[in-house]
Amino acid sequence: MPDSVRFYAWLLDAWPKEWTHRYATFIRPDLSLNFVLLVSDGKELHHDTLYHLGIGVADKAAVVDAYQRAGAFGAHVEKPPRTTWKGTPLHELWLTDPDGNLVEIYARLTDAELLMKPADEAPVFPGA
Repeated sequence: MPDSVRFYAWLLDAWPKEWTHRYATFIRPDLSLNFVLLVSDGKELHHDTLYHLGIGVADKAAVVDAYQRAGAFGAHVEKPPRTTWKGTPLHELWLTDPDGNLVEIYARLTDAELLMKPADEAPVFPGA
């Protein structure tokens, strides 16, 4: 739990509002975010688990900046920054938290960026 709390405190730039031996609650009103970490203690949950957490940022530069900050912090980078074209075109960075959950930092492409789509739609790696 302490490693996960440290990771999310860094990622969300907020210390938990509440932290007990069983859970930690993060609140970010500016993001309309209420996020809870729960210790895996064998008690049954009433729902499925998180697949991934997505955090939208302003632009490609913010995605690359998150990558640089993740490196300085020591976060595990699952996939370095890249621009993808298939599905929803995005600038994206994938991290994993200390428990192996995926975290996507992404920015939607501008109209001008969408015009730069390569014919093969292969990912482009900006500033990785």
